[in-house]
Amino acid sequence: MSLKHMFLVGLFMFMTPGVGQNAFAADDGFEFMEDAYDDYDDGSDALMDAENTDIMYSDPSNSTDDFVSDVENNSLNDGAGLVNVGNFDIAGIMLGMNFEDVYNLYHEHGNLYAPRKRNSLVYTIPTDWKYNLDYECRQSGVVQPNKLDKCIRSLAQNRGLLYVSEIHLERVKTGEKIDVFLTSNATDNVVYRIVYSNDVDLLEGDNPKFADQREKRRLAFWKNVIQKYGAPNSGADTWITSTNSYDPKMTAFYDSLDLIDEGKHATDAAMASQQSRENFRAKPYAF
Repeated sequence: MSLKHMFLVGLFMFMTPGVGQNAFAADDGFEFMEDAYDDYDDGSDALMDAENTDIMYSDPSNSTDDFVSDVENNSLNDGAGLVNVGNFDIAGIMLGMNFEDVYNLYHEHGNLYAPRKRNSLVYTIPTDWKYNLDYECRQSGVVQPNKLDKCIRSLAQNRGLLYVSEIHLERVKTGEKIDVFLTSNATDNVVYRIVYSNDVDLLEGDNPKFADQREKRRLAFWKNVIQKYGAPNSGADTWITSTNSYDPKMTAFYDSLDLIDEGKHATDAAMASQQSRENFRAKPYAF
C-alpha cells in the first residue's frame, strides 16, 4: 500500500511572515483596514511578485496534508515496549523543529536533498483567521475577488498570520521526496508531520524481472528501516510513543514513511481558532 499525495493547485505569491509572541494579537481600537492593505496597491508588496516559482500561496482548504489517522488509541504488540518516536528523524528532520532550522538545513548549507524545482515553500493563513480578514476587507468595501484575496493576504502578512505550512524537498537521482508540514505561528511554526517517499514500489513493466526487482527493493528498504528505527511495536508497520493516538507515531509503507504528531496539529488548530474568535473585529454596536 502506497501513501497517496495530492498536489496543490494555483500558483500565488509570497511574503515572509512576521514571527513573534504577539503575532496573533489584534491592534488596539476599531479599524477594519490598515496601512498594510495600501501597500500592495502600488506594486511594492512582495505578495505581488510572481517571478519566484519557489513559492506558492495555498488556501487552507486546499492543503495537501489530508491525512488524519484513527482517533482510537493505538495498540501495543505483545511483549513490545514503547519507544520515543519524538526522537525519530527522517533525513535529519524531526518533529518539533521550527521552520528556520529546517530551512537552514536544506536551503542554505546544502544536503543530499534540495528544494523541489517549483513551489518548495507553501504559505498559508489559518482558516479561522482568513474568515476574520475576509470580513474586515468586505466591511471596508473590498469585494472584487482578486482585490479581496490581496487584501486578506496583505493584512495576514502584516499581523504575522501568513506562515510556512509546507516544505517540499527532493533527491532527484534516487527518486526520493520529503514533504514537511508545520503548525501556524500560534504554536511557533514547528514541524508536526514528515512524509518520506521513494520509487521502491514502482513497477516498470509486465516482465517478471520487474516484479522480482520490486520485491527486492521492498526488502532492502524495509531492512534499512528496521536497522534505523528498530522493529515496529504496534502491528506490523507502526511505531508508537504511547497508546494515545495523539502522541508521536510513525507508519511505514512499501515506499514511504509517515512520521506525525497529531497532538501538535490538533493543539495548533484549537489555539488558532480560539485566538481568531477573541480577535474578531466586530462592528462597534451601541445599544
